[in-house]
This record gives sequence, C-alpha cells and structure tokens, in this order.
Amino acid sequence: MGFYCVPHQRTFATLSGFQSHNRSHHKHPRPSSPRSTFSHHNLLDAKPCDVDGDILPLNTPPPPLDNIADWSPFEDRPAFEMAEWAFEKVETSGPDFTQLMKILTAKQVVQGQGKDSGFYRHSDDLLKTIDAIEVGDAPWESFTIRYTGPLPLDAPQWKREGYTVYTRNTLTVARNMLKSPDFKNSFDYTPFQEYIGVNERRWSNFMSGHWAWKQADIIAADPDTHHSMFCPVILGADKTTASVATGHTQFHPLYMSIGNVSNEMRRAHREAVMPTVFLAIPKASTAHKDDDEFRVFCKQLYHNSLTRILWPLRHGMTTPHVMQCPDGHYRRTIFGLGPFIADYPEQVLLAGIVQGWCPK
Repeated sequence: MGFYCVPHQRTFATLSGFQSHNRSHHKHPRPSSPRSTFSHHNLLDAKPCDVDGDILPLNTPPPPLDNIADWSPFEDRPAFEMAEWAFEKVETSGPDFTQLMKILTAKQVVQGQGKDSGFYRHSDDLLKTIDAIEVGDAPWESFTIRYTGPLPLDAPQWKREGYTVYTRNTLTVARNMLKSPDFKNSFDYTPFQEYIGVNERRWSNFMSGHWAWKQADIIAADPDTHHSMFCPVILGADKTTASVATGHTQFHPLYMSIGNVSNEMRRAHREAVMPTVFLAIPKASTAHKDDDEFRVFCKQLYHNSLTRILWPLRHGMTTPHVMQCPDGHYRRTIFGLGPFIADYPEQVLLAGIVQGWCPK
C-alpha cells in the first residue's frame, strides 16, 4: 500500500520515503508567499514581432517549429542517441567506447550483417562527429594583441611577444541563450517592479532591480526602440588561470550570461552561464614585472581585449536586433552591458583606479 501526501499530491511507495518527505517539507512548513502585484515597463514592453521586426497583432501564436528530422552531422537518430549517451550521460572513456564498438561489430559479423557496428568505428570517429555540430553552437575564434610602441634592441621580452585571446562571438552566444526553449518558464521579457504590499517592494530576479528599469528609461528615449526587449549582458570572471597543454601558457576565463534568465535557472542550467573568453595573461621577468610601463600595458591589453570581444554586440545596443525568444516568438532586442562580477583586484583593473580605492 502506498502513502500519499495531499498538499503535494505525491505518492510514496515506502513508509521511510513518506516519513523523510514529511521531515523535509512538513516539520517546519514554509509560510505561504504573499500575493504579488507587478508593474512592467510600458515602453520597452517586448512585443512579439515577425522575422522582419514588424509588431504582430495581439494573441498571434508563435511561428511553428521546424519539424524536419535532420540529425546531421549524425547519420540518424540512433547515432545521435549513442553519442549523447556515451559522451554526455555516462562519460565513457575513449578506449572503453572503442571496445564497445568492437563488440557491436563482432555481433554484426556473427549475425551475418556485415562488419559495421552500425554506429561509429572508434572513439575518434565519435569525437569528430560531435565537433562537426553547427546548430546552436558558438565556435571559438582567436585574435592576437601585441605591444605597438618603440622596440629598442634591449626591449624586454614582454614587448616582443604576441598575446592570443580565445573567444566566442558574443552576439552568437546571446542569440543561443535567448532562443533556448529550456528558459521558457524562467525568463523575464521586460523590466518589472514587484510589490507584496503597499509601498513594499520585493527584489528577486535581475530584471526586478532599479538598474534594469533605469536603463530601459534611457533606451526608450529613442522612439525607434519602443516595444523592444531589453537584454542585459552579464559578465563574470573569477581570476582562475587555466593552463593549456603546453604547461607554461595561462589564460583567464570569462563567463557570460543574460539578465532575462531567472536566478534559479541561472544557478541550475549550465547553458545559462557560458564560458565565452579566455583572456591572455602577460608575463614579465622579475626585473620588469613591477615597471609602470608593464602595468599600464597589462591594463591596456585587458581593456582592448574586452573591446574586441564585445564589439559584435555594439550595434545592437542602439539598433534593435530581431531575436527569437524561449517562447518561440521573435522580438526586437536591445542589448546593454550589465554588471561585471569580479573580485576586488580585478575590479581595480576594470575601473582603472588605484589599488585600495573603491571602484564606485
């Protein structure tokens, strides 16, 4: 006989499971949340549009999904599901996967069905197919920055080296986040104010804050942006260095998210915060690492790299881009640079202030 929790409408097969549920959820019941009222921005109100940016009539359904069964670069659905199972779910090692393919091939031979496993030849074949995926991907690119000042014969090594930055196209990353159906029920299309009583404001997700509302007011000063959706870009870095295979080259990872996604979804979904950049870390000899010239170069390298990285978003900060959203609708979207989450030393680098000063 099962055990049933009436408030949660959930059945438990064992008494121990039922008791554990009661201890977790009913021993100290949470008070019911107060009833909220919402006020949304009336100019940047994220009205749906067509692919050309023309506002749609009220209650127009989103365009139908493309149901064409195209599994490329995978041969078919079973090949895709095998890759998903091996690479993502169980994280099979290369040798183990190759051995599995050999076993499946042997089974085919015994049954007189040829010398093909029906899936992949070996692990390298699997990885090559996965790397060929294009839909929804933001491929990595690179650029190199060098010191461009005078180079005397005794110039230090840091002036002679090139510093390579690896980055994804930030506009493509934002587009992929915006159109992800996983965010459909955890996505704020407009800045909003939430009240749980008379003059009692509640701040929850990013779009409920003062900053998002004020930015929307600034953007809405241009009538051409009316009925657009505001998409704040959030950046973050933890100053953790990642060494590549050479063992001596280090990079500084930078992460990107968008303010429309709810806090809960941002914490739970790996695609709500994406590694987007690996910044170069210049090095100097002991004799030069404390030189003012080297310190200035490090700051210039950092800021010039960010300028290059964020450049794809620049046009969309004044002119709306038509983007597909999690609910399937298209909306005219205006981007904006939101907060940069960093520890204090990096705040000094970002703000261009003296160590010990407040970045504000």
